[in-house]
Amino acid sequence: MKSAVRFVRRSGFAAALAFAAASLTLITSSVSAAEVAGVRIDDIAHVGNQELKLNGAGIRHKAIFKVYVAALYLNDRKATAAEVLNAPGAKRVTLVMLRNVGNEELARGFMSGIQQNSDKSEKARFISQLQKFGEIFASIPELKKGDVLTTDWVPGSGTVIHVNGRKVSDALPDPAFYNALLKIWLGDKPVDAGLKPAMLGEKPEEPQRGNS
Repeated sequence: MKSAVRFVRRSGFAAALAFAAASLTLITSSVSAAEVAGVRIDDIAHVGNQELKLNGAGIRHKAIFKVYVAALYLNDRKATAAEVLNAPGAKRVTLVMLRNVGNEELARGFMSGIQQNSDKSEKARFISQLQKFGEIFASIPELKKGDVLTTDWVPGSGTVIHVNGRKVSDALPDPAFYNALLKIWLGDKPVDAGLKPAMLGEKPEEPQRGNS
């Protein structure tokens, strides 16, 4: 009889452990999974030899159109643009296209974002890198729906851009230039005012439209 009681107790304890483990797995999955506009966003990215965490992600709107999903990856979570710009280590912005966009349209959006969020002295400092950045877009005829563009800051190397995993640029070494890119989305005049808080880990009440 005692053996039977021990068996029941052990079986009940084992069942409780199994249930707790299953519950923990479900909770972990729900926390780590991120999906925006039907696009699954990885919660981890590897840049150089560093493992980065998803800081936030959202949709870039232009007029009535959804242009791309943007995701920001950092070593540690940051809640303000200043913290992101001053953070050491590798960084990544991933863009997943939600519609086809020609290189001229995309380049105009990037350049406009840089112009609106960088002063004359800053632009004078990285003018040569800005020109090379324009040449990169000229080499990409079009980004199609589902294409992935990553803009990485690699410590000791510089800004490196990939399209669908293929490197399309040499490293652009000035960290001020990478910060100028970050300001496209996180500056005082971001291309989409609703995307900025999303990339900073917030959930905006209503998406607001940018002016580019």
